[in-house]
Amino acid sequence: MEVNLLEAKAKLSELVQRSVAGEEVIITKAGEPLVRLIKCEVDPNPRRLGLYKEAGISMGEDFHDGDIELAVMFGMEEG
Repeated sequence: MEVNLLEAKAKLSELVQRSVAGEEVIITKAGEPLVRLIKCEVDPNPRRLGLYKEAGISMGEDFHDGDIELAVMFGMEEG
């Protein structure tokens, strides 16, 4: 479905409902496509901090020490 910007302003709620139902909604201006409304998909399994902590997996003590050469390249250290 294509709808011009002015009509989309007046019917935004309806267009969102149609998009959530799976219909492709394209908003145009002067006949040129501007945006496409799509349903927002939420990851059912987001990453959790400390996920492997219970498994005994950890980073080494020097993990945050970094690479001096790389730090110099980014101006974080003087070479």
